[in-house]
Amino acid sequence: MLRVVDLSGPSSSDIGSLPGVVVAHGPLVNESWFNTATFTLSEEPCADRRVVTVDSVPETVAELTERCRRWPHASAVCDDVLRTVDPAGATLAGVVNESLAYSTLLAGPEFARWLDERGPARVPVSADPVLAQRDENTVHVRFNRPQRHNAFSADTRAALLEALTVAQLDPSVTAIVLGGNGPSFCSGGDLAEFGTFADPASAHLARTRHSPALVLDALTARLGRACRAEVHGRVLGSGLELAAFCGWVQARPDTVFGLPELGLGLIPGAGGTVSVTRRIGRWRTAYLVLSGRTIDAETASAWGLVDAVSPRGRSETRIGGDG
Repeated sequence: MLRVVDLSGPSSSDIGSLPGVVVAHGPLVNESWFNTATFTLSEEPCADRRVVTVDSVPETVAELTERCRRWPHASAVCDDVLRTVDPAGATLAGVVNESLAYSTLLAGPEFARWLDERGPARVPVSADPVLAQRDENTVHVRFNRPQRHNAFSADTRAALLEALTVAQLDPSVTAIVLGGNGPSFCSGGDLAEFGTFADPASAHLARTRHSPALVLDALTARLGRACRAEVHGRVLGSGLELAAFCGWVQARPDTVFGLPELGLGLIPGAGGTVSVTRRIGRWRTAYLVLSGRTIDAETASAWGLVDAVSPRGRSETRIGGDG
């Protein structure tokens, strides 16, 4: 499922004909190899978005090999979806494509195995999972499940969609600020809720017909940098995917970014194959998913995943009493 290609060796000549996940490494000499590979690893600093700099290529390859062996379906689907993303294309088309692939994996053996390993779980109830407050022409929208690092639940999605839609329909709103109460901006999907969907088709329709990502994308198209996310702590999974749709992302130095969905036998499902790819390219997006590694705010800034890094407290606006 995973093919590792040394660009300095003779095997690199047939990389263009290989299907599936291809990780290349070696001298950075051939443009076509970089475009064809899922991503290229290097131990030397490199600003090229098709290349990921790591401390040890052999150790990283070993980790990637093990992960692709454990989750071969999700790894292959991730690569397939990212290769179809047109960063300049319509957001809805990308979100629909992602969601169909995600629903396929929901019905697959790797997600079923994760559910068995997790066991029964209770979905905690949150009274106000999202808080919204208007300050003149600016609407502040904040995740409000601090005790769970603002894990993204169905209730959170519904409340976020409502707050964003109200702002979208009001022409007097000239700025949106998306943030989170407590220690984290948003730590991704609430794991206790996974597996509660009625069926994969219904899950697909819910994700695409009631998508905060699409509303955020529309708000960014209208407001540009005035639609911004202020992130801190854990910014994982759907938290990262949604923040990346904003026109401006500002992070505190303590922020950690990642896309951990492969560990569930899944891929990003909140629009991240579109939003994150637009910011950092399909190659580094694939690395985040397939490796499961996180990056810090400094790396996120260098990659273009965030637009600014600010000290704690400078960009923070809390709503309510939590945090």
